[in-house]
Amino acid sequence: MSSSPRTPGTLLQRLAWIALAWNVLVILWGALVRATGSGAGCGNHWPLCNGQVIPLAPALATLIEFTHRCMTLVDVLLVVAVLVGVLRFTQRGHRARIAAVLSTILLVNEALLGALLVKLGYVNGNQSLARVYVLSIHLSNTLLLIAALTLTAELLRRAPSRQRITVPTGTLLWILSGLAATILVGVTGSLAALGDTLFPAATLSQSIAQDFSAAAPWLLRFRWTHPTMALIAGAFAIWSILASYRGSLHPLAKAVVALLFFQFALGLADVILLAPAWMQIVHLLGTELYWIALVLLAAHLLLDAPAAGSARA
Repeated sequence: MSSSPRTPGTLLQRLAWIALAWNVLVILWGALVRATGSGAGCGNHWPLCNGQVIPLAPALATLIEFTHRCMTLVDVLLVVAVLVGVLRFTQRGHRARIAAVLSTILLVNEALLGALLVKLGYVNGNQSLARVYVLSIHLSNTLLLIAALTLTAELLRRAPSRQRITVPTGTLLWILSGLAATILVGVTGSLAALGDTLFPAATLSQSIAQDFSAAAPWLLRFRWTHPTMALIAGAFAIWSILASYRGSLHPLAKAVVALLFFQFALGLADVILLAPAWMQIVHLLGTELYWIALVLLAAHLLLDAPAAGSARA
């Protein structure tokens, strides 16, 4: 497929999807860092690792954390390449430009929040409330970054005439609220995973008892918020699926349905298996794939709805 100097081509679209996929890998490796207690593998040094550019004879924890930092560096290069390509090959007013700029800003935030966790010692066995706050902001930023990268790739695929919001304001607010609820699912899920890592249970009955024990750490007594928020966000997903129905189920809706049930199955398995590290990572992968599919479905609802009688943005 050829492209004019001002038209985004197939190569740029592929680069945007590659940047998105790489970000998912970085997130999964970050979960491995937390689950294995490798957050302090490079000490409290950042961006250096134990005061070195390349650690010599690193321990396993150091190797895991250093690999995460190297992956993040590649991530920066990919996202910046997408930004430069979008600014070079799209015209002013193309909304992929907004998404690409937001992606870059959110990636900078991601790196700074990661550095803050390391420099302040909010890693491994740290149980402070401050760590919970920073971790919650970090996870929210991560999901917003994934959403921005997803929209960058999707908008590059669309002609400028198909980038205008075609739904009433009330519907727009409902969709945004549903996406915000899904972010809260991710945040509460990350805190539940942190509780499972810091306070592992020996048996399923002990794990369930921890949720209702007044003597249990508050992180464990807070775990009920995750399935609650998952049910609320699930209701939004079902509404989105029904709203996208036009005589047949849209492929994106089918993907959201499959991933939604997959997520609930993974959540149940996570509880039964007492949240081993590998299960947490698989669950997180399901979360990221579900979030990407949901963002794409939301974009479809916002941009592909019949425009007659509706407000335009």
